[in-house]
Amino acid sequence: MYYPLIMAGGTGTRLWPLSRRKYPKQALKLVGERTLMQHAVDRLIPQVPAGQIIVITRQEHVQPLSEQVPELPQDNFIVEPEGRGTAPAIGLAAIHLQQRDPEAVMAVLTADHFISDVSGFRRALAAAEEVARDGYLVTLGIKPTFPSTGYGYVHQGQHIKQVDGLDVYQADRFTEKPDAEEAQQLVESGVYSWNSGMFVWRVDRILEEFQRQMPDFYDQLQEVDAVLEQPGYAETLDRVWPAVEKETIDYGVMEGADRVAVIPVDIGWHDVGSWASLLEVLPADEEGNTVVGNHVGIDSSDLLVVGGDRLIATIGVEGLVIVDTEDALLICTKEREQDVKAMVELLEANGRDNLL
Repeated sequence: MYYPLIMAGGTGTRLWPLSRRKYPKQALKLVGERTLMQHAVDRLIPQVPAGQIIVITRQEHVQPLSEQVPELPQDNFIVEPEGRGTAPAIGLAAIHLQQRDPEAVMAVLTADHFISDVSGFRRALAAAEEVARDGYLVTLGIKPTFPSTGYGYVHQGQHIKQVDGLDVYQADRFTEKPDAEEAQQLVESGVYSWNSGMFVWRVDRILEEFQRQMPDFYDQLQEVDAVLEQPGYAETLDRVWPAVEKETIDYGVMEGADRVAVIPVDIGWHDVGSWASLLEVLPADEEGNTVVGNHVGIDSSDLLVVGGDRLIATIGVEGLVIVDTEDALLICTKEREQDVKAMVELLEANGRDNLL
């Protein structure tokens, strides 16, 4: 059977002060009247029964997320004791799925993506599932719309076949976030896709790659796997997990994997990971202001304003990000919005955990 895995363990530090440790970005209504977590589930139903949708997250996030998607069985939430990167999270979910269904096909998705073309997304997943059943590790590539330096790139090699009108290529090479000049060259070549971080594969295939490329981690997984659904599971996981090396699935597996395919798609995909990314999915008014909340401005333009019921009034300002919450107010230029993460680190260093 086919099982989507929604990765929902991040805290969203680049979306502070709205995103917090106990109430992360995936639980927030950043786009429309549904939270990012709800959007992630909505995209999958009715193509996939709710009982087959798996979520991996942290213990403190289980309650708020499960309350938002009550259609998912509570047992479908897998708890990761602490974040160790995408590779360990996927490995932990894989052994759970293997026990449930040894022939399972897993789709790795995340709760912080926004996709406007939902039907195209479902079509791409169905095509990727077909390719994955042939033993490929499949990545959904995004057709680049500009030379981004913030995304990784996947090279489209030899054409494998076409599924439901979608071209499938051998993925020859992964290129991590390039500089501006290289990004321009990659986009102009026409044979590179953005690495979306969405993958589809058989569970047995991804575990084979973990065993081959990350043998120490695979041994740790086997120690946990031996006590799945047994009384000693939680104790074993809590003991083993802190010793797991942090690693991404791209570095740990995909760059050195055998039989990797890429399906380039154009589905209105956006990674909602920062305030700048939110500007890409929300409409702006005639002054170029993107507003979520209550804002009145005089001679104010090119603003991102996020707040609640309290009025945010601006006079004679432009090019700012303004985010107002009950206990913190963020004001920065759009050019410096990438430094929000540094602000979170500064607050943490100063012991201001009550604001995190």
